[in-house]
Amino acid sequence: MTNKELITENFGVMLFGDSVMKERLNPTAYESVRAAKEFGIPLTHDVAKCVAKAMLEWAVEHGATHYTHWFQPMTGITAEKHDAFIEPHKSTKEPILKLSERSLVKGEADASSFPSGGLRATFEARGYTAWDPTSYAFVKDGSLYIPTAFCSYGGEALDKKTPLLRSVDAINKQALRILRLLGDKRTQRVIPTVGAEQEYFLIDKSVYEKRLDLIHCGRTLFGARPSKGQELEDHYYGSIKPRVAAFMKELDTELWKMGIYAKTKHNEAAPAQHELACIYAPSNISTDQNQIVMDLMKSIAGKHDLVCLLHEKPFASVSGSGKHNNWSLSTDSGENIFEPGETPVDNARFLIFLLAVISAVDKHQDLLRISVASAGNDHRLGTSEAPPAIISVYLGEELEEILESIERGERYHAASTAELNVGISVLPTIQKDSTDRNRTSPFAFTGNKFEFRMVGAPSNIGCPNFILNTVVADELGAFADELEGKDDLDAAISELLERVIKEHKRIIYSGNSYSEEWRDEAERRGLLNLPTTPDALIYYHSEKNISLFERHAVLSESEIRSRGEILLENYAKTVHIEALTALDMARLEIFPSVVKYQDFLLGEIEKKRSVKLVPSRPEEDLLCRIGTHFEHFWSEILLLEENLDKYPTGASAKDKAFFAKDTLLANIERLRQSADAIELLTGKQFMPYPSYEDILYSVKY
Repeated sequence: MTNKELITENFGVMLFGDSVMKERLNPTAYESVRAAKEFGIPLTHDVAKCVAKAMLEWAVEHGATHYTHWFQPMTGITAEKHDAFIEPHKSTKEPILKLSERSLVKGEADASSFPSGGLRATFEARGYTAWDPTSYAFVKDGSLYIPTAFCSYGGEALDKKTPLLRSVDAINKQALRILRLLGDKRTQRVIPTVGAEQEYFLIDKSVYEKRLDLIHCGRTLFGARPSKGQELEDHYYGSIKPRVAAFMKELDTELWKMGIYAKTKHNEAAPAQHELACIYAPSNISTDQNQIVMDLMKSIAGKHDLVCLLHEKPFASVSGSGKHNNWSLSTDSGENIFEPGETPVDNARFLIFLLAVISAVDKHQDLLRISVASAGNDHRLGTSEAPPAIISVYLGEELEEILESIERGERYHAASTAELNVGISVLPTIQKDSTDRNRTSPFAFTGNKFEFRMVGAPSNIGCPNFILNTVVADELGAFADELEGKDDLDAAISELLERVIKEHKRIIYSGNSYSEEWRDEAERRGLLNLPTTPDALIYYHSEKNISLFERHAVLSESEIRSRGEILLENYAKTVHIEALTALDMARLEIFPSVVKYQDFLLGEIEKKRSVKLVPSRPEEDLLCRIGTHFEHFWSEILLLEENLDKYPTGASAKDKAFFAKDTLLANIERLRQSADAIELLTGKQFMPYPSYEDILYSVKY
């Protein structure tokens, strides 16, 4: 078999996808599943029974012995409970393999053991997993994984998937209203699509296992800057080391087996940092796929004696890791609604949808910031490799000029398409794009999609996408309300576009979002600046947001409030764990190591003084400098112990989160500054854990 055949024939081999269902289901069942996926039409019991039988046979053929309802609780990661296919026959008691319709459609999990934000009491344990036929089942590690939604006994959403599926319906409903107004009678469904670019670090397992902070927190709480970081910009797109290339090859192979179009791989900006990008898919499927990507990254790394770090900021002195969320809308015939066409100024559909997004982003800056809020992402946002916590939209020169002409009521005249001549005769001329890119923008239009660059690397993308779908659906609905029934639709559209541009142009910014000047300018424009997760989350259950989510049946008020509570609790717990870990490392590892080094220096000083031939001033100066930092270090240890005793365990999630932010996090940072200063003065052999130099350059081949 050729390499080409190995790649293409193995693609999707572990996926119970469309081609498998078409082959194994009867025509009626197959069309019913397609209708469920495309139009949300519920499946009958007979169809579900047929699917369960076919799924069992296929899964067993592919090595599965168990099945699991695979769901995405509010922990942000996936959950699974595995049951064997084997069971005794009712009459003969002989072993048989079985996956019933009931087992496929519905499962039960202990809802009290997952975050619920007050929706469930500890003694109220029942929760349900419900098969999601819009996503594909797959086989991994000897089990059939059945994608499901997760809800409480009372029907409240306890997961990341349910609101995403609801939001997909909401944006479809409102987008179709606009398309019908514009004369499109053919499109039956509008689908939000997403392609995620996943950044990650790979380090050697041996150094990881010596760092308590990486093990418990996913990031280094201590670590002096390395002598070489990313200053030379030599790692970005650099040649891939063989060991890393072997990991990437195996990852690609396994993802392709799952039917995931892993497309692009390369070295990222920081040493030991890399990126994988997948081709876009419907947002709920893309969300499932990204969870699989992260899971496989971690498990395959272990096979190569590597560890995959997905924290947003594992190392303080180099770039952190994001997950660029490329979002667009597609019709069921495959048309990209955000494709501007040759003359975007004459493309009414494009302009209406474009301005719906601009208006939605401006009105709901708080929600977009909330959608990426986490303790880890707070360390990344606003630094030199990530956009600030201020939301803005980048459109590019041509689109900005088009909107400005519409606002003025003037006709836009496009500049002629330019060719780029690089001054080398043998090279062909290059068709120049109509606009540049802006990598500093948090929300940038990139030709035919929007790139939401604020999402953190470990995030479940269900959250930013259900919020994005909902806020855009709301604007499309408002546009439809205004335009429906108008006698002169063209005039009404022109009036709508002109007004929306005037009201929301403050959110459009094409400059350097990293700069201090932009922060000042954003404040003058009245844009929100919510630098930390607690600052952002207090906006979650505002009247505006409750009304928005209830209006589109995406979240109820109780579900919104529970999510706010969960995110605040998670923030507080994360920082609290970091504080405990920092205290343990400071007291049990760093402190005795520094004392040993001080003893060593004292011994050297004593030896030199005894012979009176060699001056001991260098050792004395070094000992003095270490002593100054060590005194501050000890003071911060005592203060951290005191602050941990004050941690308001019984207080509200909001109070715990703000205590963690204002008190514990500040204490940890001061403790780190002292420890890192000591590290730069201490003999390497005396340090209790691998340095940044050891970690970032641990993969040497």
